[in-house]
This record gives sequence, C-alpha cells and structure tokens, in this order.
Amino acid sequence: MAPPRRPGGRTPDAGPQEPGPRPPERLKQRSPHGAHAAPGAPAREVLAPGQTPWSTEPESSFSTWARRFFRGLVVVVLLLAAISGIRSWISPNRTPQTVVSSQSTFPADEARAVATRYAVAYLTWDENNPDARPAQVGLDLASGLDTGAGWNGRGKQTADVAYPGQVTPDPNGLTAAVDVRVRVHTFTRQGSNAFTAGPVVWDRLSVPVVRTPARVVVSGPPTFVPDERAPLPANMPGAGKPDDDLTAATEKDAEAFFAAYAESDNKVSAVTAPGSTIRSLNGAVKFGQLKDWQVYAGNDDVRQATAAVTWNGVGDTTLDQTYTLTLRRTVATDGAQRWQVAAVG
Repeated sequence: MAPPRRPGGRTPDAGPQEPGPRPPERLKQRSPHGAHAAPGAPAREVLAPGQTPWSTEPESSFSTWARRFFRGLVVVVLLLAAISGIRSWISPNRTPQTVVSSQSTFPADEARAVATRYAVAYLTWDENNPDARPAQVGLDLASGLDTGAGWNGRGKQTADVAYPGQVTPDPNGLTAAVDVRVRVHTFTRQGSNAFTAGPVVWDRLSVPVVRTPARVVVSGPPTFVPDERAPLPANMPGAGKPDDDLTAATEKDAEAFFAAYAESDNKVSAVTAPGSTIRSLNGAVKFGQLKDWQVYAGNDDVRQATAAVTWNGVGDTTLDQTYTLTLRRTVATDGAQRWQVAAVG
C-alpha cells in the first residue's frame, strides 16, 4: 500500500529542461495567516513545512527598462562629476565675472564729464576773488567734503581746457580714477595784488570719483601724475620694401594730388582713383612742396605710399606733415595705365 501524499508537496519533474536564460521574475510574499486579506475574504491555506512563503511572478519589460535606465543615469552623472570636478560644482570661481561686470557697468562717460569739470575748477584760483573757486569745486565734490580742496588762498592761475582720458574702475565697482589733462595759464605776481601773464603749461591729474544712487561725484582731492613722453614700441610695423621705379614714375602725380587736395573737392576728385571719395582741405592751407615721396612694393593693383608735404599757412608760416596713402592701378579705355590715390590715411 502506497504512503499517502503530503499536501502541498512538489510534483515530480516532468523531465529534464533545456538550459536557457530565465525570464526576470518578481518575488511575491504569501501571508500564511491572511493578515493582509480583504475583510470577509477566506483565509489562505496554512503552508506546509518546507514550503517557501513566496511565489515568483514574471517581471514586466517596463520595469526592467526603467531599472536599467536609472542605473545608466547614475553612471553618467558620476562620470560628469569626475570630469568637471565636484569642487567646481560646489564652489564655482565667479571672480572674472565680477571684474568684467564692474568695468562694463561703471558709468565711464559721466565719470569723465564730472572729472573734467572738477579738474578745471581745481586748477583755477584767484586770491582777489577767493570765493569763486570753492563754488565751482563744490559742483562736483561729494557733499560734506572741504571745498577749499587744499588751496591756501594765495596766487592766481586759470585752467581753460581739459581732456579726459582713461577711466579705471576699482574691483568694488563703486569707485574709479579718471585721467585728465588740463591746460593752465599761469600768472606772476607784480606788486601786492597785481599779476602778469606767465607761461602756459599742461598739468595731468588723476581724479577719484564714486558713483552714488543719484550721480557720480568726486570722492576726494586729485593727485598730479607725470606726463612723460614715451618711445615707439619695438614691434612697430614697417612700411615695406621701397619700389624706386614706381616712386619715380608717380612723383608728379603725387604733387598734382596734394595741390588739388589743398584747394577744393572738385579738383581733388579729378585726380583720385575712380570710385574713391576724398574730401579736400578746402583752402585751409596752400600746397608748398612735396619734400619726400615713396611708394612701396606690393601687388599689381594696390600699393602703399608715404608723402612728406610742406603746407603754406598765413604769412610766412609753413608746416611739414607726413601722409600715408593708398594707390590703386587704373586702366583707361585706350589701355593706358596709371596709379592714382584711392585713400588718405
């Protein structure tokens, strides 16, 4: 007599199965006591000894794809962190942006206007009219600062022309220094209160300014800075190799051009290359002589040239100037060729 079968036991294998990849499965836990069953539902059967409290379910293709996608995303983020550096993500270097922003947003034009007017007032004084200077200085000096601006109340001089130059903002973006060149008429004392005109000089100032919510103002007394001559840089571009044959062949044409250039637009247009527009000096000076003329080697259609010209002014005044010109080769309908001025400067 055969022994009774145990409930829930495994059924004998149907036979050996061919090896191959198993499809993804999901484990689903059984509850032997039916704790999670819906109210009123029949309780599940009690598990037999040795029977696992879960069963397997095939996993959906979407779940497999999502798991692989997020796993790949994590790998990509880690690679980017290694390449760019985690430190640059946490604390990026913003210093260059701050410097550029302060320089580009500083009101440079207003700063030049304020510094120029202040420089003229600062370098003008007269002991016979001592109240005039503080009134002019106070137009641009920050309120609360001394409008005497360092003057001891003695002497006389007048500033009449000023040229602003470079504006150098500080990294804070609020303050800056403005470079100003000022022409000053000096006076020499004659007697107790009399003055005679002295030499005319040029002074150079560095004027400190600050921007406020209302406007740009001068933030303190300026300082004198040296205004020295500077030599030409060593890497100045050269004119090129001289073309002596073309120089000799075009010298008379150059003289005719500068004679017309001094007189009128109509005359200069008759001797310039076709398609070029060159305005004349319109009688401001008269052509004296062509002291030097040089054409340089180049291509067959365009050349560069330099000319040293003497202009005759009023009376017996003369003035020498050097010009750079562009020459263009033109061909007439009869085949004749000539070089004409296409541009000045």
